[in-house]
Amino acid sequence: MPMPPKQAAAKSNVSAEELLGHYREMLLIRRFEEKAGQLYGMGLIGGFCHLYIGQEAVVVGLEAAAGEGDKRVTSYRDHGHMLACGMDPKGIMAELTGREGGFSKGKGGSMHMFSKEKHFYGGHGIVGAQVPLGAGLAFSDKYKGNDRVTFAYFGDGAANQGQVYETYNMAQLWDLPVIFVIENNGYAMGTSVVRSTKSPSLWERGAAYGIKGEEVDGMNVLAVKEAGERAVAHCRSGKGPYILEVKTYRYRGHSMSDPAKYRTRDEVQKMRDERDPIEQVRDMLLTGKHATDDDLKAIDKEIKAIVNDAAEFSKESPEPHLDELWTDIYATEIPQEA
Repeated sequence: MPMPPKQAAAKSNVSAEELLGHYREMLLIRRFEEKAGQLYGMGLIGGFCHLYIGQEAVVVGLEAAAGEGDKRVTSYRDHGHMLACGMDPKGIMAELTGREGGFSKGKGGSMHMFSKEKHFYGGHGIVGAQVPLGAGLAFSDKYKGNDRVTFAYFGDGAANQGQVYETYNMAQLWDLPVIFVIENNGYAMGTSVVRSTKSPSLWERGAAYGIKGEEVDGMNVLAVKEAGERAVAHCRSGKGPYILEVKTYRYRGHSMSDPAKYRTRDEVQKMRDERDPIEQVRDMLLTGKHATDDDLKAIDKEIKAIVNDAAEFSKESPEPHLDELWTDIYATEIPQEA
């Protein structure tokens, strides 16, 4: 798939502490997803499981641009978003395994987790359904008169859904503070964007509604953060919605059951070798003498321990009690017919 050219390490005013933070966050997502893939292969995770490996710079960069109280809603490829906004890895992994200690008490699984505390409004299984929900969250904030912003994430496949454009229209009409983040990994569920979409520049579609936006190198966490800051400033100033088309790449198939035969191994390996978002930051840390190789190995060891603890917690947490069938629902009794 076409990608922005590889960029040299940008001369940025980002501090060593910030770079290390980005490295740590992206590595946590990478190691967590690798472990989730292992547990799926062992049969401990059932149903669907969509991994975020390769796309880590997108959500880490945008979370670095977000502020306290900002909201986020996304699709079913959601584990990275939860980790980046500070949700406990133990609760996420326990939900993947369907255990009581999960964020949805083991009843939601990979595609249905939420956190009111972290303002995470779910990963949603219906393609594109989260986009109008994101506009609704932004409408709530505008109605209340605060300066909060909502990040509504969706993919290149969802970008062809009609509800996206209905939402664009309303968001611009009402000047809603929502950032539409198109995580364009190039293949949707398994069809290249160049085969499925006549106008491959997805962010420019917002021009029909007067929505501003830009394309971003989604393999470069600093580029994503800078674009995110521009988008956030636009929304907080009352200028309405903004579109970020973040060009990224997933290394695994659409889900764990996808063999990804629609692309070559050489293509994936080339992306890993030349564009990996974590390796780019690692190179910046080492060449800038912000960290030593031993420092980064220590971080990797620490992250692996966190992920292993989460996996053990997910195995030891009990199955949901049958009484949980009747909690967190709209009604506990079925009305009797007259």
